[in-house]
Amino acid sequence: MWGGRFAAGPASVMREINASIPFDKRLWKQDIAGSKAHVAMLAKQGIVADGDAVAISTGLDIIAAEYEANGVPVNLDLEDIHMVTESRLAELIGPAAGRLHTARSRNDQVATDFRLWVRDAMDEVDAGLSALQTALVGRAQDNADAVMPGFTHLQSAQPVTLGHHLMAYYEMVRRDRSRFADARARLNESPLGAAALAGTGFPIDRHATAAALGFAKPTDNSLDSVSDRDFALDYLMAATQCSLHLSRLAEEFIIWASQPFGFVSLPDAYSTGSSIMPQKRNPDAAELVRGHAGRIAGCMNALVITMKGLPLAYSKDMQDDKPPVFEAHDLLGLSIAAMTGMIETVTFRTDRMRALAESGHATATDLADWLVREANVPFREAHHITGRAVKAADYKGVSLPALSLAELQAIDPRIDERLFAVLSIDASVASRVSHGGTAPAQVRERIAQARAALEAKA
Repeated sequence: MWGGRFAAGPASVMREINASIPFDKRLWKQDIAGSKAHVAMLAKQGIVADGDAVAISTGLDIIAAEYEANGVPVNLDLEDIHMVTESRLAELIGPAAGRLHTARSRNDQVATDFRLWVRDAMDEVDAGLSALQTALVGRAQDNADAVMPGFTHLQSAQPVTLGHHLMAYYEMVRRDRSRFADARARLNESPLGAAALAGTGFPIDRHATAAALGFAKPTDNSLDSVSDRDFALDYLMAATQCSLHLSRLAEEFIIWASQPFGFVSLPDAYSTGSSIMPQKRNPDAAELVRGHAGRIAGCMNALVITMKGLPLAYSKDMQDDKPPVFEAHDLLGLSIAAMTGMIETVTFRTDRMRALAESGHATATDLADWLVREANVPFREAHHITGRAVKAADYKGVSLPALSLAELQAIDPRIDERLFAVLSIDASVASRVSHGGTAPAQVRERIAQARAALEAKA
């Protein structure tokens, strides 16, 4: 390929370090698509004869069928997917294959292939996240009234509903999808035709190749076109944020599945046993999702460090842009699928959730709010009164609603029997009717909006 300038071949270690075919073979579909769009444009512009263009396009179809059936051959001497494909094309159609590389470089070729691959990856992730949202909404609908403890600092705080809790993750995933969508829109410009770094003197039509490949437009600066990997970083940053959300959900399942909590029973399909302790049911799928988040964040960091000091335009360091993206995408896909499966099949022990929601004085805030609302007590004073009531309940070893009216009035005479209507966990949950609150009516309204949004996107 570049032997005309060199008298001797590369050292064996150079052959290994220089070759990217072991990993960039994953770009073969995008490479074939880009080459077909390029040669069609060359023929239309009169740069390549129609007969040669037909032979090249037909040969590329044959190669695509071979790759589909048998995989891409790994030949380190040919370095990358581009040269493996061009070499095979030459075997099939002869010297005409050499015309395919007219008016382009491997620099714009790989930038185009990689953008196409990342765009496809974003679409795969979006479909997976849509399925996860659907699962979350479905289980939230089933549990819109199921009361559970809401936590801060892993301490019982206020009662909420399980449906409300699950819909919190729907909102996280909604933001994740928006990040991928924003990144996809920025990505969707074609570098093809930027050539090595300066453009080309051939009368090419970059708008035609951009349209043929589904890009919104061609990129506007040839130097930026071949040196830009923002799209890969955008993908990794969105993937990292998404994996953090999945990890938080996984961590909740891990905690909830533990015997002290007992909020869920994980299905056999997403659990493992112990080689020595037959009673064990380990939440390994959730733990691996939690672990994958660290690896995905590491992939993001790897490419950030690679790109941080590169001068324009292309440098060979950029060959290492693909492995972290490929790894992160594989891990993210597994994580999304695992969490979707767990959400769909987990058994929620709502009786246990309700029992724990009734402990820990979870309706203490309702007492303080009642004092503010019904007795015109400033909130800070109401907070102190409530704290004394909690202390009294702790002393007796009972729940806050179990204190008698006399005991409560001994703490503050402004308390009357109306208070007991708000101290139950059901009353507490039902009262949270502010927009986005945990009241079942609010939860069902948000679920309906979510269903409509998912249907509209579908």
